[in-house]
Amino acid sequence: MTYAEIADYTDEKLIHTELQLERELIAARFRHYTSQLEDNSVLKKLRRDIARLQTAVRQRELDQELPKNALRGLHSSSFRPESGDGGIVEGASDFLKGIVDKVTPGE
Repeated sequence: MTYAEIADYTDEKLIHTELQLERELIAARFRHYTSQLEDNSVLKKLRRDIARLQTAVRQRELDQELPKNALRGLHSSSFRPESGDGGIVEGASDFLKGIVDKVTPGE
């Protein structure tokens, strides 16, 4: 991801992309700690992409004379994570509920 590509993003897409990459970074770190990550350079690439996005967000906030993290506050509530490497699968809460049901004694 280059800064030229980021310049074409809307404010909302910029924030959503940043949040998605942060989720992917957390998932990649987890895979790295459990020795399941084959390419360690992914961590560096994700960190740098996040930094580029944060720089673009801050520049837009300064251009629009907004306080720091104002765009994130406006658009983070509409973020829906994508399923995949770093995303949440829709049925995750049902999965956890099923585990809790198995662990707790029947009532």
